[in-house]
Amino acid sequence: MRLWSLGLGCVAVMGLGWGLVAATRQSPETVIGEYVTSLQGRTANQRHNALLAVKRLDGIVIAPGETFSFNKVAGPWSRDRGFRRAPVSFGGNLVDQWGGGVCQTSSTLYNAAMLSSMGFVERHPHHHAPDYIAPGRDAAVAFPNIDLKFRNPRRVPVTISAAISGNTLRIAILSRDARGDQPRIVQRVLNQRQPLTITVAGDSQRLRNPGKFGHEVETFRVTRDGKELLSRDSYPVMHRVEQR
Repeated sequence: MRLWSLGLGCVAVMGLGWGLVAATRQSPETVIGEYVTSLQGRTANQRHNALLAVKRLDGIVIAPGETFSFNKVAGPWSRDRGFRRAPVSFGGNLVDQWGGGVCQTSSTLYNAAMLSSMGFVERHPHHHAPDYIAPGRDAAVAFPNIDLKFRNPRRVPVTISAAISGNTLRIAILSRDARGDQPRIVQRVLNQRQPLTITVAGDSQRLRNPGKFGHEVETFRVTRDGKELLSRDSYPVMHRVEQR
């Protein structure tokens, strides 16, 4: 697995060495957008699955005008492909499913794509806001029908560079053409709802559900040309449940 690439080197030899000279003179790839999320607190299997997805993304080249599909590149996340069962949120509860943890990789990639001015074709929020990223900046995936897709609008290819180091998951998008306005991502919180604490009877005292805040948020991409609304997402509140 490589970290940030500085180019593809000499890619072709044509005729009397003309292709070699042209390739050598090409400008190196530079980062046009990158994002980092923390793996702190994630389970061993969630980390494992996130890493498998990272390995499948690293080095992928997206041609000019081409649409990238996360599911096509990283999926399916099944046992025969090395993925493990890990916690995922399902109907407000954590259940073990194949590929739990992959959504952190797709969400990190979504943010790198936002910051590199990719054009979005498909993106879905989680039902409840995840803990590893801000509400409105996540990208849920579920093979085969819930995908993250974006298009490369540039006239040159872009390359995905992805790696995990310690508790850091880092994804960047690189290009030989770094020209253009560097976007900013801004958000507007429309509503936030605090979870209630619900007590239920039981044989022992334990926390059945820690609860999650509810959110309604708009996410914009801002450039010198204006402000683009990328999404308006609503995440319901999940109440805290204590058994006593």
